Amino acid sequence: MPPTTFYALTMLAAGIGIPLLAALNSALGQYLSSPVAATTILFSVALTAALTVLFLTSPAAIAGAVSAPKHLFLAGLLVAFYVLSITFVAPKFGVGNAVFFVLLGQLISAAAIDHFGLFGARISPLSLTRATGIAIMALGVFVTQRV
Repeated sequence: MPPTTFYALTMLAAGIGIPLLAALNSALGQYLSSPVAATTILFSVALTAALTVLFLTSPAAIAGAVSAPKHLFLAGLLVAFYVLSITFVAPKFGVGNAVFFVLLGQLISAAAIDHFGLFGARISPLSLTRATGIAIMALGVFVTQRV
């Protein structure tokens, strides 16, 4: 399998997981009457899974965290914000609607990151063709939520 196919399939699976995560954690939050408790449990399970993979694949890599630029750790706050917000909002707004706005935000953010090569990302300028493609994708997601 070519690497690009593997990468595409991996990210497709991750994309499929986002609405599942939203629905499952929202249901847990409702069951517990606490979106924060559900989120804490989710992160405990996620930490256990990540630590298991880390220790099985590259345990020495954790030592590099001490010298890593501190602003890179903001990613943890962003994922916590995402999980807390989707767990709280999805039961009230609908999983589809919540994920629609997440996708719209991802399209905008990804285009900016790629255009400017932020955080070491490969530069991919926002051409008119690319902007049109992103707009069509956003429109497609919008249309699927209007039904």
